[in-house]
Amino acid sequence: MNAYQNIVPVHIAFIPVMIPPLLAIFNKLRIDRRAVACIIACSISVSYLLLPTGFGAIYLFEILLPNVNSAGEAYDLTVTASQIPSAMFLPVMGIVAGMLVAVFITYRKPRDYDAEVTSKLVFHNEQPTLKVGQLLFVLGAIAVALLCQILFDSLLIGAMVGFMLLTVSGVFKWQQQDDVFTEGMRMMVQIAVIITIASGFAGVLEATGEIPSLVQSTGELIGNNKAIAALLMLLVGLFITIGFGDSFASVPILAPIYVPLALSLGFSPAATVALLGASAALGDAGSPASTISLGVTSGLNADGQHDHIKDSVIPTFTHANFGMVLFAWIAALIL
Repeated sequence: MNAYQNIVPVHIAFIPVMIPPLLAIFNKLRIDRRAVACIIACSISVSYLLLPTGFGAIYLFEILLPNVNSAGEAYDLTVTASQIPSAMFLPVMGIVAGMLVAVFITYRKPRDYDAEVTSKLVFHNEQPTLKVGQLLFVLGAIAVALLCQILFDSLLIGAMVGFMLLTVSGVFKWQQQDDVFTEGMRMMVQIAVIITIASGFAGVLEATGEIPSLVQSTGELIGNNKAIAALLMLLVGLFITIGFGDSFASVPILAPIYVPLALSLGFSPAATVALLGASAALGDAGSPASTISLGVTSGLNADGQHDHIKDSVIPTFTHANFGMVLFAWIAALIL
């Protein structure tokens, strides 16, 4: 459902467009929206943590990979791009397991919503429609954007070509293209600012020379117990990312500490990648300030019947993160 962000880099922008028109169908089927929240949040996380295109390419190859190699330079650590997805596979399966628990166990019972309220608030405006030719143009633009991204190894080129094709197709008017382009840039700038600040923080830690002493003291405190070390690293990453609400920003903060610590404790390169990648991603789905949680609520609460904390944050936090902690902990011990 959410592999779109690996084909067309729109992240959560589809939610407030796609989900509200489906609320009436959810009501008729008596679907618990908390289950839908878990499906959306978990599938978004799975796609960018595992699939190496679009936002997945940004997280895996432009953020996680260089930070791992940079922080592990003193230990002669060299991780290749091909090793990243395989190291992240098992932790990501924990998110999938949590999503299945939410759908088939926790929220499987029917839940009723006020259909009249949904009809009044969601469908008070005429919904725009696409002609067959425009729809085909959209599908072609998506395919070309993905192809350019792979051939030129550039997310920018793929996005620009796709945007130009959509402009020519008439999906949105020429007068609207500035707003469409600006809205997309606004989201990317927000991510860039957060990453820049986090990278600066990591740079300060490295410049002060306190990282080696911190790693040494932590290693002495933990001892040689790799199981306890892996669990503590994952839990600390969980609480840090909850505060940031963004896994992309957490990697530069955690890498200078986690990578040397993991290597000093004897974790393999693959286990180190799994620990760092999972620790930074934990809390992204389920943080009150996360774009994923906020996006889910913006779609499911279009009729005012879906609470952000009780129906989005708590369900997604428990099901996405508990499973990932368990599976990432196992991955760190067996890889």
